[in-house]
Amino acid sequence: MAIRIIKLPDVGEGVAEAEVVEWYVKVGDAVLEDQVLAAVMTDKATVEVPSPVAGTVLALGGDVGSIIAVGAVLVRLEVAGETADAAAEVAATPRQASAPANPAPATDNVVAMRPAAPAPTTDAPAPARPALARTMPGVSLGPPRPAGEKPLASPAVRKRARDAGVDLRQVRGSGPAGRISHDDLDIFVRGGPAAPGPAARTANTAVETIKVVGLRRRIAQKMAEAKRRAAHFAYVEEVDATALEDLRAALNAETQPDRPRLTLLPFLMQAVVKAVTDFPQMNALYDDEADVVERFGGVHIGIATQTPNGLMVPVARHCEARGLYDCAAEAQRLAQAAREGRATREELIGSTITITSLGALGGIVSTPVLNRPEVAIIGINKLAVRPVWQGGQFVPRKMMNLSSSFDHRIVDGYDAARFIQRIKSLLEAPATIFIAG
Repeated sequence: MAIRIIKLPDVGEGVAEAEVVEWYVKVGDAVLEDQVLAAVMTDKATVEVPSPVAGTVLALGGDVGSIIAVGAVLVRLEVAGETADAAAEVAATPRQASAPANPAPATDNVVAMRPAAPAPTTDAPAPARPALARTMPGVSLGPPRPAGEKPLASPAVRKRARDAGVDLRQVRGSGPAGRISHDDLDIFVRGGPAAPGPAARTANTAVETIKVVGLRRRIAQKMAEAKRRAAHFAYVEEVDATALEDLRAALNAETQPDRPRLTLLPFLMQAVVKAVTDFPQMNALYDDEADVVERFGGVHIGIATQTPNGLMVPVARHCEARGLYDCAAEAQRLAQAAREGRATREELIGSTITITSLGALGGIVSTPVLNRPEVAIIGINKLAVRPVWQGGQFVPRKMMNLSSSFDHRIVDGYDAARFIQRIKSLLEAPATIFIAG
């Protein structure tokens, strides 16, 4: 018998370490050659690490969430049919995870990965839950007394309670100082109202400890880094979307099999494309380490998408070359791919400006966090009918707010306001979105 050490291989150019996001084996498992041992995640991708030899797992190099350096021990295997005086090292060949379902960030957006195994809930025994009293069917419990406090009751009542399997701490007493009578016990056993007062409630002392790993940890890191390094400021403007909604409804009424249904998003994408021609500083990335701003001719719009596994930002590339229906189809395709874990790394990196929306849950105002190193992000809030003063009277209009954030190091407040005002004017007169020039 021999011991073989499987080291974490070089999983990408310039990558020095990787996070274990899923183990496919455990100590004691027999593995075959080329069987996948683990999925590891870097800033660039998630890859599976197969075993180069067959054997039995003796030890794992860490738990889910552990950071392992390239070249460090990933798995120790016992290999049959060989003898060795010392542990031999075997190189594994990483491969891209197939059918990814759990996203992970790449550069500034995110990249898909295999679903991670459930994180261990705690490193210590779970806190004990409070014991429940034995009760008759249909009985509602009264409020428990403080720990150590004995209920007041006569010996006869206590004996009856023991015989019935009733915990007197759960019975409300109607007598002085909460003393429990035979009538109180009868009412409790019958399941009737124990005594006038508020409904009984029991304190829940359960605590669940969840290790933050994989995508959630990367999101936390990216959000903290964006807030720490960028000088955020928000600008909110309301938009009268009545005409836009009328146009959208009219276009959707003309159903055609090759055209997707239109939401507000493709109109906003088209408005952003038109607005950045006048405000190119918004369609840019800021490298604060090199003190360089890159302004892009192509408008690559990141579309913040909530998925079962966390936030992802797929990218609709070259929106300046897309029409309304093309933007709608691409946004739908990317969102579906992200939610199903099919989005590729190329579809999840390279955005130059981002749009985010909570849809019907959009609230009145939000303060979106920049998708660093971008300098602008536009947020859509909830569309609602509001009374608007117009022509000397209040009229119902379909209104929504745009809540946007900018990097104040690069974008001045005056320019941010003019940029959003330009988008507002385009959305309020939607025909102008499609006028050239």
